[in-house]
Amino acid sequence: MGITYLHTMVRVKDLEKTMAFFELLGLVETRRIDNEAGRFSLVFMAPPDQQDCPVELTYNWDGDDGLPSDSRHFGHLAYAVDDIYATCAHLQKNGVTINRPPRDGRMAFVRSPDNISVELLQSGEAKAPAEPWASMENTGHW
Repeated sequence: MGITYLHTMVRVKDLEKTMAFFELLGLVETRRIDNEAGRFSLVFMAPPDQQDCPVELTYNWDGDDGLPSDSRHFGHLAYAVDDIYATCAHLQKNGVTINRPPRDGRMAFVRSPDNISVELLQSGEAKAPAEPWASMENTGHW
């Protein structure tokens, strides 16, 4: 029996803001399905060189009041990054809160506009602890 990973789906309230967040991480739109009859859009986003590992953003055109305010029950998405410090600095410069700073030079957590928890992991070996990250406290939930 074989199994093939297809995608991870998350429901979003504001498609444009959520897409902009994932674009900050370097993901690009790889496919879109707009379903007029069902009044929803599915937008698949992935790193340009890993399009076989997408996140599916599901957006209901008429709103989605059924979404819980805290998406922590979902778990998280995880992405390896070349430079955890540069990635976190880029996100922070663009208004993203670093909920769990990369104090250990290895791992950080941020949240999307829809409260989706995103884990960032340093590719390869952890970086040496460095400021301002080493002494930065957690902010909110991650």
